[in-house]
Amino acid sequence: MTLSLLPISEASAEVLASLQRACFPKDPWDDASLCAIIRMAGFFGLGAYSGSVAVGYALALDLKAECEILSLGVLPAMRRCGAARALLAAISAEARRRGAPYLLLEVAADNIAARTLYREFGFATIGCRRNYYRRDDNFVDALVLRLALADAPLPA
Repeated sequence: MTLSLLPISEASAEVLASLQRACFPKDPWDDASLCAIIRMAGFFGLGAYSGSVAVGYALALDLKAECEILSLGVLPAMRRCGAARALLAAISAEARRRGAPYLLLEVAADNIAARTLYREFGFATIGCRRNYYRRDDNFVDALVLRLALADAPLPA
């Protein structure tokens, strides 16, 4: 699959909201929250497109001492096609360009596919937030992961 990665802006907020709901239907963020994130100082993000179809996104913040991925998602039908890896590489490269020593993110402990990708990319577990994600009638821990950007692979 050939992907284009394009910067996310307020103009793409509606597409982003639709993608986010499709990627995380049990815990979607509302449009107002997404617009507020896009307007935050230090925000950077990318949308992944296959032709003119949005298939994924990554939202990040430059917190000066480090960068954090707030959300990364790929449409269920497009998973395992390289979109998440491309987004992760591009966000890592941008964080490195901004001078951040680390890139942080949180992932649900039960999201084995995402945890595998992050481990392959070089992320290490540095913490746990107990019962962070809601799953129907129960909760799942969030693992806090960190990538030392000096060790991160450069995008292909």
